[in-house]
Amino acid sequence: MASLCFLCGVIAQILLCVFLFSIIVQYGYIFRIFSHFFFPAENYRIVNRKPVSVIICARNEAENLRKNLPAVLSQRYTNETGNPLFEVVVVNDGSEDDTEMVLAELSRQYGHLSYVNIPHDIDRRLPGKKEALRKGASTAQYDYLLMTDADCTPASEHWLEHMVSPLHDGKAISAGYGKFRQEAGWLNTFIRWETVHTFLQYSSYARAGRPYMAVGRNIACTKNALLQAQQSEAWAKLPSGDDDLLINTVATKDNLAIISDPEAFTISDAKQTYADWVAQKQRHFSTGKYYRPANWLLVGGYAVVHALTWLLFFLLLVIGDRETVLIAMALRCLPVWILWKEAAKQTHEKGLTLFFPLMDIGWMIYNFAFAPFVLWKNKQQWK
Repeated sequence: MASLCFLCGVIAQILLCVFLFSIIVQYGYIFRIFSHFFFPAENYRIVNRKPVSVIICARNEAENLRKNLPAVLSQRYTNETGNPLFEVVVVNDGSEDDTEMVLAELSRQYGHLSYVNIPHDIDRRLPGKKEALRKGASTAQYDYLLMTDADCTPASEHWLEHMVSPLHDGKAISAGYGKFRQEAGWLNTFIRWETVHTFLQYSSYARAGRPYMAVGRNIACTKNALLQAQQSEAWAKLPSGDDDLLINTVATKDNLAIISDPEAFTISDAKQTYADWVAQKQRHFSTGKYYRPANWLLVGGYAVVHALTWLLFFLLLVIGDRETVLIAMALRCLPVWILWKEAAKQTHEKGLTLFFPLMDIGWMIYNFAFAPFVLWKNKQQWK
C-alpha cells in the first residue's frame, strides 16, 4: 500500500510539472505572439483611387443576394463625377433556384453589376468554389479584387474603401473581420466566440510576421496575388480553402494588412444547426495541412498545450495539490481572459464576456472534435 501511495505521489508530481510547463508555454504565446494584438493598427490612406472588382461566388443564393447585394453595390467608392469606381462580378455557380433571375433584375438597376453563369453539369477545371473564383477573377476588369460571400452584408457604406486602402499603399493582401449576427442560443454564442478567437489568432500571427490564414468572406488582394496562389500545387486539391491557401502561398510579414476598423466588417448569419456548423468546420479544418510547417506547429502547439492545461487541471484537482493547481490556473486564466476581452471589444462583439470560462473549456472539446479533419481529404462540395 505504501509503495502504491508513493507511486501515485510521483505520478501526481510529474503531472503537476507538465501542467505548470503547459502554462509557461501559453505565457510564451501571449507575450511573443498575442501581445501584437494590442499594437496600434496601421493607418492606410487612398490618395488616388483605383478601380476595384468585387467578386462574389454564389450557389443557390437567391434570397441572400436579394437581401445583401444592394449594400455591396451602394458602396461610397466613386470617381470625381460621382460614378461607382468599382464593379461587382457575381459568379452563379450551377444554381438551381432563382439566383439568375435575381441577378438579372439587379443588373438592370445597377449598371456596375455583371454576372456569369456556370452550368451545374459541365466539366470543371478546378473543384468546388475554386472554379467559380477562377471564373470571377478572369471576368474581373480590374487589378484590385475584393472577395466576399452572398450571405454577407457590409457593415458600412465605406467597407470597400477600408478593405482596399492597403492595396493602394503597396500591400498584396488585406484581411478583414467577418462578424456573425448575435442571436439566442448556445450554438450562436460559441460560433461568435470562436470567430473572435480566430480573428485574435490570425491577426496576432500576421502582426508578428507569421501570417497563416484569413476569412474568405472579407478579403482583398491584387489579381497577381490571386494568380500566384492559383498556380500553387495545393490549389486544385480542395473545393474550398482559397482564403487560407492564398495567405500561405503569397502572404509575408510585409505584404499583408489586417483591417480591424468596424466599418470594414462584413456581417452574416451564423449556422442555425449543429449539423450545418460541423460540416462547415470540417471544410475549414481540412485546409490546415497546407499551412507552412512552422505555422502548423505553432498553431497546433497552442491547441495542444491549451488542452493539456484543462485536462490536467481537472485531474490534479482530484489527485494533486489543489491549492497550487488553483493558483496556477488563476494566473493562467487572468491574462488569457483579458486578451479575449480586448478582442471582443475590438470586434464589437457583445454578450460574450460572461461566457469566457465556459468557452475556454469548450474550445478544448472543439479541437478534440475537429483535429482529425486536418488530415482529412475534403471531397465535399463548397456548398
